[in-house]
Amino acid sequence: MRYFHDTLHDILSYMHQYKSRTFMTMFGIIWGTMTVILLLSMGVGVRKQLSKSMHGIGEGIGIVWPGATSIPYQGYGRGRPIRLTDDDIEITRHEIADIKRISPEYSRWGTAIRLGDKVNKPNITGIIPEYGPMRNIWPEHGGRWLNDLDVEKRRRVVFLGNRLRDFLFGEHTDAIGSLVFIGETPFMVVGVLKEKTQDSSYNQRDQDRAFIPSTTFKSIFGDRYVNNFVYQIFDPQNAESVQQQLYNVYSKQFKFDPNDKETLHIWDTNEFEEFIFHFMLGFNGFMGVIGVITLVVGGIGLANIMYVVVQERTREIGIRRASGARRGVIMRNFIIEALIIISISAMVGLLLAVLIIAVVNSFPVQEYVGHPELNLKVALVAALVIGTIGFLAGFFPARRASRLNVVDCLRY
Repeated sequence: MRYFHDTLHDILSYMHQYKSRTFMTMFGIIWGTMTVILLLSMGVGVRKQLSKSMHGIGEGIGIVWPGATSIPYQGYGRGRPIRLTDDDIEITRHEIADIKRISPEYSRWGTAIRLGDKVNKPNITGIIPEYGPMRNIWPEHGGRWLNDLDVEKRRRVVFLGNRLRDFLFGEHTDAIGSLVFIGETPFMVVGVLKEKTQDSSYNQRDQDRAFIPSTTFKSIFGDRYVNNFVYQIFDPQNAESVQQQLYNVYSKQFKFDPNDKETLHIWDTNEFEEFIFHFMLGFNGFMGVIGVITLVVGGIGLANIMYVVVQERTREIGIRRASGARRGVIMRNFIIEALIIISISAMVGLLLAVLIIAVVNSFPVQEYVGHPELNLKVALVAALVIGTIGFLAGFFPARRASRLNVVDCLRY
């Protein structure tokens, strides 16, 4: 213990003696550490923001619009429209085991929704209760989403997007239990959308839409065929298989070629999830490489300084060797010196990175870059890189110092 204390004291005294050199050496490591942590933390924030924005439309879902045949098949010509009903959607539910949830979706534009003298013409959507959990549609406190009884009894109830509620009732006004008119039909508001981030959409953002039971929609507007349907699968890795099964199921029912992709237009959001994964993998890899290069440059600077230190202390090394110090002791001292320098530098770099992350998070930029986040994985990567570079920067100069000839050192 006494030996370690004396060694540490000697190293700190030497660092203090050559303050300018020590500072310049530490600056490279501080900058590299801060860069690695900031870049990887920014990557975590960007990835989470992209994922959050994408999941505003739902997780693991696909949206299907019926189209028309483009290939003649079994005596049928091209151009036949594919029209789907609620019964067809239920057949799909039972035919494809990988589907977790599925809902028909009826849409209508141009119908006014009004409260007093305030009139809007949003997308009126008819769905079943499963639609909400699929699309990450959750009600604000005090309200509810549509339920099975609403569908069964064709209730005239409506779930409003939060911005549509703000337009009709005023911002942050309690609309639950109030009546609004869709066309000339009164509907009771049973819920309001809890605000969410949604960058992707079809038809219209959920915050601006009005949702009613599908049975009520059909009874009021007289629609028989769905505009589209939405499904959610158990495992996103089976997304392509589910798409092909959809073509197979409907090709048997409507007599078209299962390879005719114009019959069903499918938007599979899992494809964007895969894009985000590969994009962020490349993004984090690129950022990590930049940070590591910066650290390596700092490590090279540290190694050069250590070689200079060895050169300046050659005579001291010779005296210590002549006094009985073994090579391993000499080598260990120089490695400890390098590790102390890099440890102090890394700690300062970490503190600066944490401070910068806190400052960035205090500005309203989360919508664009998310919340930079220093998580365990980032810290472990940074510590591993810094530790490796620090060891290597001290090892080779230390090995050279331990192998110096005693006589040559004393003559130096």
